[in-house]
Amino acid sequence: MSLAHISWISGPVLRARALGPFRLREAVRVGERGLLGEVIRMQGDEIVAQVYEDTTGLRPGVEVTGTGFLLGITLGPSLLGRIFDGLLRPLAGASTHYVEPGMRAEAALEFNFTPRLRPGELARGGAVLGEVMNPSGTRQLCLVPPDAQGEVLTIHGAGAYAEDLPLCTLRAADGSSRDIAMSHVWPVREPRPVSQWLPSDEPLITGQRVLDSLFPVALGGKAAIPGGFGTGKTMLLEALAKSCSADVIVYVGCGERGNEMAGVLDEFPRLVDPRTGRALMERTVIIANTSNMPVAAREASIYSAVTVAEYFRDQGLHVALLADSTSRWAEALREVSVRFGELPSEGGYPPYLSSRIAEFYERAAKVRTLSGSTGSVTVLASISPPSGDFSEPVTSHTKRQVRSFWALDVKRAQSRFYPAINPLQSYSEDSLDIGSWWGEVFADLSPNGQAPGNEWLELRRRFLTLLGEQARLERMARIIGKDALPARQQLILFSAELINEGFLRQSAFSDNDRYCGPQRQGMMMRSIAHFIDAAETALARGVACEAITAMAVVRRLERMGEDIAEDSPQAFAELALGMQSEFAALTGART
Repeated sequence: MSLAHISWISGPVLRARALGPFRLREAVRVGERGLLGEVIRMQGDEIVAQVYEDTTGLRPGVEVTGTGFLLGITLGPSLLGRIFDGLLRPLAGASTHYVEPGMRAEAALEFNFTPRLRPGELARGGAVLGEVMNPSGTRQLCLVPPDAQGEVLTIHGAGAYAEDLPLCTLRAADGSSRDIAMSHVWPVREPRPVSQWLPSDEPLITGQRVLDSLFPVALGGKAAIPGGFGTGKTMLLEALAKSCSADVIVYVGCGERGNEMAGVLDEFPRLVDPRTGRALMERTVIIANTSNMPVAAREASIYSAVTVAEYFRDQGLHVALLADSTSRWAEALREVSVRFGELPSEGGYPPYLSSRIAEFYERAAKVRTLSGSTGSVTVLASISPPSGDFSEPVTSHTKRQVRSFWALDVKRAQSRFYPAINPLQSYSEDSLDIGSWWGEVFADLSPNGQAPGNEWLELRRRFLTLLGEQARLERMARIIGKDALPARQQLILFSAELINEGFLRQSAFSDNDRYCGPQRQGMMMRSIAHFIDAAETALARGVACEAITAMAVVRRLERMGEDIAEDSPQAFAELALGMQSEFAALTGART
């Protein structure tokens, strides 16, 4: 065990004279309280470390002890349904309202274990050791650590055991043995290995129409949610956590205000999972690192969260990692970098900001796991650019790494438009990859099981074109007045507004509208497209634009998200018949 003594300290950063060998990224314990830290730099006999806890009271001469291991967290069956700090120490049930400096993990929990390996069998890294059943009834797999393999010498039978109790002994090729428990430690900054990286041809369904239908993110993809103060980033992430199609949710509040995280911690345990009817927390892990916690721990919380997500991915599950927000994580990088004495780069951030952002987002993927199953980690991360400036460093570097960009708009948010995503600033590079998946959805909606071409791509292109035309025509209307526009252009403005109100706007307070599945989204897109087609035909036959906009069916189209339930497809057929009869009456009266 290596030893050093502090020679200089400033906030979370210290320098120490080493009396033995240390290595880069090694976890260290500082002082009598055993504060957790990590070696960041080494030069001669001096080490530089950042401490992830409150360093008040430390002084030169205090001992720094090396652990011999990289900074890691314990991964096991006790993660689901619980709340942790940025270093994965449990928060719920603590004796105080705050994480005390030097606080260690609580005693290991017990689980009913059923083995999946047998003596004499060769176990490779990532193999399934056994399975456990949580008190909530959720089945989880216990894995052999990725860096361990060998012949199974002994393994315990079925029974209740503590998750850190060695249950299996492996003998490696060199004759050495290693004990394996239900849980194991893994370094947070080291990606967990996989067998194969897989392309993704299906989306992560979020239940939000503007995202799924216009700017989808692939399963195992990555999306950024930038927006200024008050645009609804946290609210949107919470909605995604409640309704997205992932098997497991990992939510990390990185540097968030305490009152916001208190709201999350209060609400999540009371939410009902629409899939099972049970508590949503049963498949959720919350990592809370508020703004009043040590700044260095904020930097580590992101890596803790993605490591937890990879652990569940390796069990063959699809995981959604929701990070709020990466801007405050980058601010922590900047603050610690200043104390290191590093030269700042653009915006005062360290020059390695772009590489750190890339390292984080590249851990999102759809993969073939070491055990042969398929799993994924989809990263959805918010950004808080100062004054809503999307050209600032964190946003611009993030745009190079993500394939879906969901830009939140201040004006939409102020007009109480939810979700406040600007369709003209947002984009998705995953749309072509998952076009065939959506093509099958639209084919299922057709009576003959077939859809002409790729109907979803065509409708998506048409909607975005109309929204772009709306922005151009509104600039013109502000100069000459809307009534002075030709009837064709007035109809374009009305059609785009119908897309906004009837499709993109979604009510988080409506039981029917807070979640919208792919089939209902497809029927809504078709209904609006049929109305626009019929309106253009009627206009060509001489019907006045004012008569079209005054039709009773318009109100039904605007409210179909709230009025038509998820399990009521027949209502769309009735809506189509009503629309057809109204247009027939309108054009018949004209002729």
